[in-house]
Amino acid sequence: MPAKRLHIDGATLQALSLLATDERKTLQDLADEAFSDLLKKHHRPVGLKEALRHSLRRLPANANEGRRKGAR
Repeated sequence: MPAKRLHIDGATLQALSLLATDERKTLQDLADEAFSDLLKKHHRPVGLKEALRHSLRRLPANANEGRRKGAR
């Protein structure tokens, strides 16, 4: 996985480190959770499985919702 750098100010980093210690997680675990929540908030798939599920049509192709008036 490619590495990316983020700039986090000292106070925020210290707070995140304390949270990670309290939750018995790593900073990477906290970051993964935060980015996952952000993607879900904006209705973006997080992984391949979710992307495939998201790409499914909401209505079947043969749904009768778009029937013309008078057609039988």
